Amino acid sequence: MVLRFEREPVPGFVQTPGGFTTDAVELLTPSGNVQRVPYSEVKAVCFVRDFEEGDGWQRNRAYAARPKTPGLWVKLTFQDGDTTEGVIANNLLLMEPAGFQVILPDPTLAGLRVFVPKEALKEIVVLGVVGISAKKRPPKVTVDADGQLGLF
Repeated sequence: MVLRFEREPVPGFVQTPGGFTTDAVELLTPSGNVQRVPYSEVKAVCFVRDFEEGDGWQRNRAYAARPKTPGLWVKLTFQDGDTTEGVIANNLLLMEPAGFQVILPDPTLAGLRVFVPKEALKEIVVLGVVGISAKKRPPKVTVDADGQLGLF
């Protein structure tokens, strides 16, 4: 489902990755027509289970606590002033030139994962890195004047 700024959402099926061109989202509507929606009109592409549930988009949502999903915890600010938090992959090979795949705080609202075009965003800020623990250094071994290892 394609959510648009100040317009009705467009239900349809997007072929990934071929449906995301350099300037538009190409989707197959339930009636069988191919429709191209330019990125300038697209707020987000929601991967939903059912079109009948509605878009379920809520403005200004955030995590209640630090997310558990590994990745970059980000805050997205859209062109219309709406904000949401989400998690994107911490892997540069998964970055797409046209936008970002984002996991939203509440997957029951607009689908588990959404695609947000770069044109729809005013700002994206990294709030934290989740899932990367600091590596523990091995204890430092000391040797005294006699050549003995200091154990304690």
